[in-house]
Amino acid sequence: MIFEKFNLGKLPLSNRIVMAPMTRTRSQNGIMTDMNAKYYRQRASVGLIITEGTSISASSMGYLYVPGLYNAAQTESWKKVTKAVHDKGGKIFTQLWHVGRVSHVSNQPNHFDPIAPSAIQAKDSTAWGIENGKEGRVQVSKPRALEVAEISEIIQEYVKAAQNAMAAGFDGIEIHGANGYLIDQFLNPFTNLRTDEYGGSITNRLRFMLEVVDAISEAIGSEKVGIRFSPFGTQHDMAIFEEIEETYRVIGEELSKRDLAYIHLHDQGTLYSEHFDLIEKFRKWYDGNIMFAGFLTKERANEMIAGGLIDLAAFGRPLISNPDFVNRLENDLPLAEGKRELYYGNTPEGYVDYPTYEMEMSR
Repeated sequence: MIFEKFNLGKLPLSNRIVMAPMTRTRSQNGIMTDMNAKYYRQRASVGLIITEGTSISASSMGYLYVPGLYNAAQTESWKKVTKAVHDKGGKIFTQLWHVGRVSHVSNQPNHFDPIAPSAIQAKDSTAWGIENGKEGRVQVSKPRALEVAEISEIIQEYVKAAQNAMAAGFDGIEIHGANGYLIDQFLNPFTNLRTDEYGGSITNRLRFMLEVVDAISEAIGSEKVGIRFSPFGTQHDMAIFEEIEETYRVIGEELSKRDLAYIHLHDQGTLYSEHFDLIEKFRKWYDGNIMFAGFLTKERANEMIAGGLIDLAAFGRPLISNPDFVNRLENDLPLAEGKRELYYGNTPEGYVDYPTYEMEMSR
C-alpha cells in the first residue's frame, strides 16, 4: 500500500510515504545551506517531503536557527534545497509556521512581546532562545493579544511566504495549524478568549484559519496547499475542550469546499489509541486527501490506507536516522536509532552523517 504511486492532485508521488515536518535548528539567520540541501536530498526517496517549520516573518519565530521565507536571501537559499530534491526525483512542500505565543522575547524583533489571540502565557512551555546572555531552552514569554487590524497583516505574511515558496521552487506548502502554535491557538477556546469576530463560537474561532487558507489558495492555487492539525493535542499547554469533535466536523466540511492538496492529522499520542473514532468520522466529514502522522509503523500505515481512512502516511523521527527509510521499509531491514541529543543543533553531526543500510554493512 504505502509503496504504491499516488497522485496528489496533479502532482505524481513515487509512493505514499511522506517525510513529516521536523524542526532541526540548522539555519543561521533563516538561510538554508549546502548542508541543508544534502539533508533533504538524502531523504528524497519518500513520495513527498514536508520541510521543517519555516518562519513567515521575523515576529513569527519561536526558536533560534530555524529557516525563513520572508526575505529575498532566505528565498534564494531554498532554491538549492528544492533543486537537490527534484534532481533525485522527489517532491517537496514547505511548512509555513507562525508560533504565536510559543516564543521568547529574545527571538522577537526589538525584544517585543510575542503575539497571540489572547494574552495567555503557555505554562511550562519552552522555546530555544537567549536568557541572561546564555543560549538554551527558555520559558516562553507572556504574549500580548493581537489587534484586529494586525490579523490581516499576518495573513498577508502567510501569502508572501507562500509566494516566496513558489519562487524558490517548492511543489506546494503546508500551513502549520497544529501543535499549539498560532492557528491552533485561535481554534482552541482556552487560548482564544476574544469577543470579536475571531473568538467565541466555532465559526469565529475558525475564521483566521480559513482566511489564511483562502488567501494563500488565491495566491498560489488551492491544489498546492495543505494544512496540518493536531486534534486532542496538548503540546505547548493546549487544553482539551468539549467542542473538539464539532470543531473538526466543521473544519472537515469547510475545507471540503476548497479543493486542497490534503489535510494532515498529527497524533501526539492519543488520537489513534483513544480517539480513533474521530479519525473514522473525519474521513466522512472531509472528502479530500488525508495524511496521518504519529507513531506509525509500516503495518499500521498499510492498515489505515487499506481501510480507506488515510491516503498518505507521514513518518518523522525514523527519517532522521534512516536516510534510506523507504528502502529499509520495503525490504524489512532494521531501522537505525536516532541520537536524540543531536536532534537540534547547528552542526552536521546527527543531521547528514547517518549511513544507509548498505554503508553500515560495508563497514
